[in-house]
Amino acid sequence: MINCLLAFLFLRGFTSVAHFARVWYIVYCFSYRQLNLSISIDRFSLLHRTGTGESGKSTFIKQMRIIHGAGYSDEERRTFIKIVYQNIYMAMFTMIRALESLKISYENSANQANADLIREVDYETVTTMDPAHVQAIKSLWEDPGIKECYDRRREYQLTDSAKYYLDNLDRIAQPDYLPTLQDILRVRVPTTGIVEYPFDLDSIIFRMVDVGGQRSERRKWIHCFESVTSIMFLVALSEYDQVLVESDNENRMEESKALFRTIISYPWFQESSVILFLNKKDLLEEKVMYSHLVDYFPEYDGPQRDAEAARDFILKMFVELNPDPEKIIYSHFTCATDTENIRFVFAAVKDTILQLNLKEYNLV
Repeated sequence: MINCLLAFLFLRGFTSVAHFARVWYIVYCFSYRQLNLSISIDRFSLLHRTGTGESGKSTFIKQMRIIHGAGYSDEERRTFIKIVYQNIYMAMFTMIRALESLKISYENSANQANADLIREVDYETVTTMDPAHVQAIKSLWEDPGIKECYDRRREYQLTDSAKYYLDNLDRIAQPDYLPTLQDILRVRVPTTGIVEYPFDLDSIIFRMVDVGGQRSERRKWIHCFESVTSIMFLVALSEYDQVLVESDNENRMEESKALFRTIISYPWFQESSVILFLNKKDLLEEKVMYSHLVDYFPEYDGPQRDAEAARDFILKMFVELNPDPEKIIYSHFTCATDTENIRFVFAAVKDTILQLNLKEYNLV
């Protein structure tokens, strides 16, 4: 087997030992996968995941840990408890402040006192759910004024998980609360710097790198990935009507388009495959019912309240940014909090990466 393989490879005209070694490892992985060997192939396995802030990059990394890694033990789940609590306080604090700036009134006058109580809390230091605070937050969340404020969330910065956590407040406030996988997937902790996560997929070690998406974070990583196999770029479909955290007069999707154009134009990414994830399709389906895409992208000429037409238009906008007509942009519509959706999508991504690497060395 090995002698035949060596003869075959050298007949293909390899120009260096390193070139030969990379291909040999790829074939070796396919030939000996049944032996359950864990083989790390640096050129083959490094996946660079990027996108603007809050596009779902970190959620995708968590899904890889759940699907292809060790998951989360009870002890590890407990480390998320205070972060979930902080997300709840932060969400309500944000809506209370927005309600005032939007000049919306509480329908229940008693909720002004509840709002004052929550405003006194430093949500970044919260470690427990005070029963009095729980009742105040529940009362506020049921108030039509806060509901109206939530419906106008595109006018300020509110995390996507706010409704999920507030709807589950009774469960989360229990003394024996242990975060579920869905709680962990939805928790919001901004990525700073560079985080690498290795995972084993069919006896091949992939190394996925997550990077901060906010503008202030990009300068830390933009030059660090000269040999990545694939660029996985996340776009939040639901952000077509939202503004940046860093600038309240700049559209988030326009910023995402600008970053994508920059990424695919960099010289050191020219040999990397590009996989575009159009994420948060569930939020898009909800949002297009009342927030019309044409109001933010006048060139959209499709029907209103049609999520499929909207997402196809957004995909076309990004694909048209590709400066190389011969380079294929592989795309997938995703919901990063849906484990089964991500399991299916990443299986397709894995096959794409394997085929591209074999094709690079004329093995298919």
